[in-house]
Parts: sequence; C-alpha cells; structure tokens
Amino acid sequence: MEYRILGKTGLKVSRLGFGGIPIQRIDPQQTRVLMEEMVRQGINYIDTARGYTVSEQYLGEALKGIRDKFILATKSMSRDFEGMKRDIDISLSNLQTDYIDLYQLHNPSMEDFKKVLSPGGAMEALVEAKEQGKIGHIGLTAHSLAMFEEALNHPEIETIMFPYNIVENQGEELIHRCKEQNVGFICMKPLAGGAIEDATLAIRYILQNDNVTVIIPGMAGLEELAQNVEAAKNTQPLTAQEQNSIEKVRNQLGQNFCRRCNYCAPCTVGINIPSVFLFQGYLQRYGLGEWAKERYATLSAKASDCIKCGACETRCPYELPIRKMLEQAAKDFGV
Repeated sequence: MEYRILGKTGLKVSRLGFGGIPIQRIDPQQTRVLMEEMVRQGINYIDTARGYTVSEQYLGEALKGIRDKFILATKSMSRDFEGMKRDIDISLSNLQTDYIDLYQLHNPSMEDFKKVLSPGGAMEALVEAKEQGKIGHIGLTAHSLAMFEEALNHPEIETIMFPYNIVENQGEELIHRCKEQNVGFICMKPLAGGAIEDATLAIRYILQNDNVTVIIPGMAGLEELAQNVEAAKNTQPLTAQEQNSIEKVRNQLGQNFCRRCNYCAPCTVGINIPSVFLFQGYLQRYGLGEWAKERYATLSAKASDCIKCGACETRCPYELPIRKMLEQAAKDFGV
C-alpha cells in the first residue's frame, strides 16, 4: 500500500481509504470483518459522518481494540457553535473513542460558510475541540467549485474533500492548488455515486493524479475491498486500452450526467438542482433508498416544483436536459 502525508495535518495516510456510507446497509459484525481485513491490507484511513445514520455507531463497535490502527475522520452539518460542539461529542461517543483525527465541515454552502466563520459559528467549536484534544485537525467537504476555492483561502482548513472521477474533473485546477498550498486532498465519489461500473478503472484513473492524497470509495464487502486494493496497488501508467475505456465511460455518461458544478444556479423557484441529482444517484445506485429519500425530503424545493422555464439549461456547460432530468427525479422520488 502506498502512503502519503495528508497536507499540513502531517498524518500519514494510505492512498486508498474507506468511505463509510455503504456500511449503513450491513451491520457491526460485518463492518468488523472489513476493518480487520483493512488492517491486513494496510488501509488506515476511515471516513464517516454524523449524517450517515448508523455508520459512526457501526464503526465504533467494529474498531474496538484496533482503533489505533486507523486515522479516523468524520463530519457534521452543524453551522453554529452549540450544534457543532454537540455533534463532536456525539461522534466521540458513537465512535467509542476520545480522539478524532479529522473533523470536517460537511458540505457548507457559501452562505453557510459565512455562518461557520462568524462569532458563535461552528469554527469556534472546532478550534475549541482541537485545543481540548478532542479532534486533531479541521477539514471541509464541498460539492461546488466556488466553495472549494473559498476554502483554500482559509488556512485553518487543513483538508478538502471534493468529487473527482472519470466524468467529474472540473476540480483539477483546485486539486493542484491543494498540493501547492499543502492542503490534503480527499477524493470522494470516485465512482460518481455508483454511475461508473468499473471500479478498478475508476480508481486507477484517480490515483494517476499525483495531487490526490487519498481516495475513499465506499465499501461494504470483502470482494469489493479486495478489488479496490488490487487497483490501488497497480501504480503502472494507464494502458491504451484503459484510456479507450475511460473515453467510452465519458461518452456514455457525459451527455446526461450532473457534475455538480452548480453553474445552473440560481433556480427560478429555488431548487437545489445538483443536490436533487446527487440524492437521485443514491436512490438508484447505492442501495440506500430510504436514506436518499430522507435527504431529499430536507430540500425546501423539490424536483416537482420545476416550472420548466429552462433558465438553468442556458447556463449548464454540459448542455444537460435539466428539465427532463428533474421530471424523472420527481417520478423517482414521488414528489
């Protein structure tokens, strides 16, 4: 297993990490089996979140006796001091540990980030927890380029997580800036939310980019763990056949795949279009239908609220048929 230093955190992480979303559909015992195999394979980075229902609890049970083998990262969507302070303590309890290596602000909008940094905001709670030794480092996850770029302007943000894969490469310039600024880059959505079927090709493609510190595919079984490990260990340059396969994937998904660049915003009626498609991906491909519906339900405007004005489509750089896609999402979610 190859290891990298996670930016200014100084943490030595395996380039292949573990994404904790899919374990929601198994149990603590099966999660323990995965953790033990990860130790054998040299994987030492685990990502989860307060929002992943039982993921923190399952990991807390599964890591008993082997917690010291891992660098543990989680995240919270709280934006104020009290909420973040409470979430940090809940995470510590769920994970059955007295120390979390990396605690991240979970996908704030630009407006949210202002709240985070303002007096009484979540950043104060993160800094306090760091001073108290409850957390080691502070990171941020983002889905929009604007938020990614803004995060790079704040030295207290030590790591950034952002989607990067065969069909979502809009962040490459900012990923390069991460390395220049010694900010650890954590690659999420390596399979584009499950849209890319060839996991080996997806992982090989991402790890060719030297600016990527760690990649965190979601895993819930030993077979996919073994497959991902083999892909990560193969550090040879991509073959001509693999390059052709990458182009085929792009051609298949490129014309109707949301890259979450957010150029479609603002929606006339306030629909968060990228989030609709993100949750739709969970619904269709992750086997997490109920969780996807719960997250979709939190949106103030649903896909069915689309008035078909088409303003979003004029701004989409990939010329997606957003109105038709929203219509399908409304059918999939039933609202």
